[in-house]
Amino acid sequence: MKQNENTKYVKLGITGAAVLAFGFAIMYILNQSKNIAAGIQLVFNILKPFLYGALIAYLLAPICNRMDERFLKWFPKATEKQKKGLKFLSIAIAVICAVTIVVLLILLILPQVWDSTVKIIKILPARLAYCNRMIDQLLKDQPELQTYFNHFSSQVENGLNDVLKANSSMMTTIQGIVNNITVQLIEVLSVFKNMFLGFLIAVYLLASRKLFGAQAKLLLYGIFSNKWAKIIEEEVHYTDKMFNGFFVGKIIDSAIIGLICFAGTTLLGFESAAFISVVIGVTNIIPFFGPFIGAIPCALLLLLGSNPWDALYFLIFIVILQQVDGNIIGPKILGNTTGVSSFWVLFSILLFGGLWGLVGMVIAVPLFGVIYDIIRKLTARGLKRNRHEEMMQEYNEKFHEEPEETETTQKDTFSKKINAKINEYIDKNVNNK
Repeated sequence: MKQNENTKYVKLGITGAAVLAFGFAIMYILNQSKNIAAGIQLVFNILKPFLYGALIAYLLAPICNRMDERFLKWFPKATEKQKKGLKFLSIAIAVICAVTIVVLLILLILPQVWDSTVKIIKILPARLAYCNRMIDQLLKDQPELQTYFNHFSSQVENGLNDVLKANSSMMTTIQGIVNNITVQLIEVLSVFKNMFLGFLIAVYLLASRKLFGAQAKLLLYGIFSNKWAKIIEEEVHYTDKMFNGFFVGKIIDSAIIGLICFAGTTLLGFESAAFISVVIGVTNIIPFFGPFIGAIPCALLLLLGSNPWDALYFLIFIVILQQVDGNIIGPKILGNTTGVSSFWVLFSILLFGGLWGLVGMVIAVPLFGVIYDIIRKLTARGLKRNRHEEMMQEYNEKFHEEPEETETTQKDTFSKKINAKINEYIDKNVNNK
């Protein structure tokens, strides 16, 4: 009896010590949060090329795998040495295609940006003069607005005077602007440098992707028990399918939207149609908010153009285009790849967008889809353990949810039908030859 009491006190003491240690650890982390954040940021900046490379390799891996399968069908008697050569050929083709697309987009965007900037600089004085005349005419027609306008203009003037007083001279202000432009240019060059290194790293990752996968599997089964290793492996495969299916479908969807936008803006006679279409197509990758993020700067660009009414027509066109995308094109291509309702899509974009900015908005939906799937599986196992399976069945019947069929629903999506048709066509041609 005495021994049991001693054991009880020992357990209480260990628990108390663990709680105190955890509390001290939390306090230390909070006190050193700035240093820890700076350290994480430093490591992140150093590893940026590897992160770019991992992202590029992940996006190109399906293309490489598909081309490897094709080469094996076309050359079934290839030796091991020839197979290695074919593998590097598929990597080279995938990387060259990706680099070509990036270069074409840059060559398409930069001249349009330059032309638009020159046009804005030329037309801005005339626009300002027009606005000035409109304000004068409005004040003549509505004299009672003169008091409010004078008050507003005096506030603006005082603000400008405060800004000028805060600086020792105009040269200081100009120097600050030049410094900011220099910093921005350095950041842009850094992004291009990281992308260049990322493509080089992606080649190595693609060449050794099977080796890295095998090593990760050995590490997984070496650390965890068989039960947990299998669970983690299944979840990793599900995560890969979720992200891959979402991004491939979203890229196809955005490309189609960009082409439709180019055709529409060209027919409507808008200026910088190619540049606007690229912006709309790229920002369309961001779910929900992407069309608005892309449409606002494009509308402002048209507003400063030769015909300001084009901005209004463009916004109407974008609203119609997004309705077509959301109700027809998007569902056909993406299908129910995530199994997440519209409310949780909006919630995930706001949450991860607030945490990680633009990158968080892009990965929000598939990432939340994975989290949603984990919670769903844990809930199903808990109900089964507590012998409440009928509750899950009743819920599925009432709300028409079929959580276990998300993978099969993906097989009926538009993009996979296209792939099946392409594969069938290629197989027939190869067999005929």
